[in-house]
Amino acid sequence: MSAIAADRKLVRVTASSDRRFATISHVLLVIWSVVVIVPMLWVLMSSFKSTGEILSSPFSLPDQWRVENYANAWTDANIGKYFLNSVIVVVSALFLVMLLGAMCAYILARFQFPGRRLIYYTMLAGLTFPVFLAIVPLFFQLQNFGLLNTRLGLILTYVAFALPFTVFFLYSFFRSLPHDVYEAALIDGAGDWRAFFQVMLPMASPGMSAVAIFNFLGLWNQFLLPVALNTDQDMWVLTQGMAAYASSQVYDVDYGALFAAIVVTVVPVLVVYVIFQRRIAGSVSQGTFR
Repeated sequence: MSAIAADRKLVRVTASSDRRFATISHVLLVIWSVVVIVPMLWVLMSSFKSTGEILSSPFSLPDQWRVENYANAWTDANIGKYFLNSVIVVVSALFLVMLLGAMCAYILARFQFPGRRLIYYTMLAGLTFPVFLAIVPLFFQLQNFGLLNTRLGLILTYVAFALPFTVFFLYSFFRSLPHDVYEAALIDGAGDWRAFFQVMLPMASPGMSAVAIFNFLGLWNQFLLPVALNTDQDMWVLTQGMAAYASSQVYDVDYGALFAAIVVTVVPVLVVYVIFQRRIAGSVSQGTFR
């Protein structure tokens, strides 16, 4: 067999292998999309139906689109109050953890001082600490400081648990920033604080955006910490309110309002992810190739 014939055969085999790989990949993606999208559409459709319609014909379209289910969930189940509590706690915790995490990662990545590696590896060790092991000490610590059953106590707890991941994620971004830019800022008269906030921090904005989104998703869906540390019903966050609403109705469940409450809970997370999904993918790929 000539060399040209052998090359053509190799090209045909490679092309056939690529087609099989592409076909299998597309089939798996279609199956995964169906598994994810169909339940979400079913929940959305059920949120406009009555309880009788959901039980008798769960997969049919609503006879009448009952928007009042959302009003019932918002008022009867106090979803509005829990939604506001979630927004206050998550936004405050996110702001603090991003500010402290960026400053801590910047110092660890850019400056040499004794104990720098010890602090960094201690931060990494915090990622491996199971949350449920800290519940009892946290409970008594917050009680001693008078922060139990308060939004401030929950905010500080969220910050403490999200900080190690934030520092770990931003460390590589700050470490890769060019020293020349920092030195140029100092030569132009900027101090350390101004060089950080006006020069280095904007340069790390892709990483900041990505870790902020990851933190938002994790904090918004947090359930174990609020249940253990925030038992005052007026201070409940959305996940606590949803769990209480689902368990309180027993045999007299308003499934339409329940599904509407689920949609209200999921929509903020979905909106944030859809808006910033390109930034997440880009930031993760940048961090991977560094």
